[in-house]
Amino acid sequence: MKRPRFLPDNMTLLLLGVVTLASLFPARGVIASGFDHLSVGMIALLFFMHGAKLSRQAVLAGLTHWRLHLLVMAFTFAIFPLMGIALKPLLLVLITPELYVGILFLCVLPSTVQSSIAFTSVARGNVPAAICSASLSNMLGIFLTPLLVSLVVVAHGESHSSLDAMMKIVGQLLLPFVAGQIARPWLQAWLEKYASLLTMVDQSSILLVVYVAFSEAVVQGLWQQLPPLMLASLLGISALMLAIIMVLTTIISRRMGFSKEDQITIVFCGSKKSLASGVPMAKVLFASHALGMVLLPLMLFHQLQLMVCAFMAQHYAKR
Repeated sequence: MKRPRFLPDNMTLLLLGVVTLASLFPARGVIASGFDHLSVGMIALLFFMHGAKLSRQAVLAGLTHWRLHLLVMAFTFAIFPLMGIALKPLLLVLITPELYVGILFLCVLPSTVQSSIAFTSVARGNVPAAICSASLSNMLGIFLTPLLVSLVVVAHGESHSSLDAMMKIVGQLLLPFVAGQIARPWLQAWLEKYASLLTMVDQSSILLVVYVAFSEAVVQGLWQQLPPLMLASLLGISALMLAIIMVLTTIISRRMGFSKEDQITIVFCGSKKSLASGVPMAKVLFASHALGMVLLPLMLFHQLQLMVCAFMAQHYAKR
């Protein structure tokens, strides 16, 4: 039977199902902790398999792709904050000043790591460059985000978790990737034979991250803290910001002469913001009574970017 044209792809349907499941049955307590540990393991496995799959030449090409990395960093730490400032007159009509602080905080965060790379892989983009850009974004974010918060959000405080955050990045991403590179001579033939396994790990890691992140938002009272109209305004603002940044990354990367694979990497790495990095940073940079409203825009934007990028990745993969 032919698939109806109006029906979204399987990955988008799975994401919608996971969001619904998290809303109705969010992971709590020991279960949430277990899923969180599982997601860490899935991400480590994903990076190990990418390390085993990629040739040394491809990794070196990703490391030396400085024009791409500079453009991604410019979108993440310059264009995004400038967009948040430029939209201030419109945003303060639709939301409260407390939520606008949350929007600005969202704009100065680093990119996601695991989902940026997973989406780039699904879309058949430049995965080595995505690994380098996403990891570099998070490392720089440890230092740049607190600085930008003090300049843009006008908040005070000093992060004392920089070393912990960097060690987490090294432990979860770089070490498994290096281990995969070391194991490549023994695993190369097997991975080429079972190439679909890597795609399954990509998509499974995305679904697990979505469920864990959305469960946490629901447990923290996401639906109770916002009236429907304010929630609709936040969703509309998130959609507007994501649309602007995705259009800009697409047009500018194309005008600068990047290949299609590099354009995909720039779009997915330059348009995302990290919930995993944002939550611990917010706990350090903001007073506890303001933390809920600061994190709400990030939680909504994070879910929206995963949904939209999943659709975009499937669209690119069909080219």
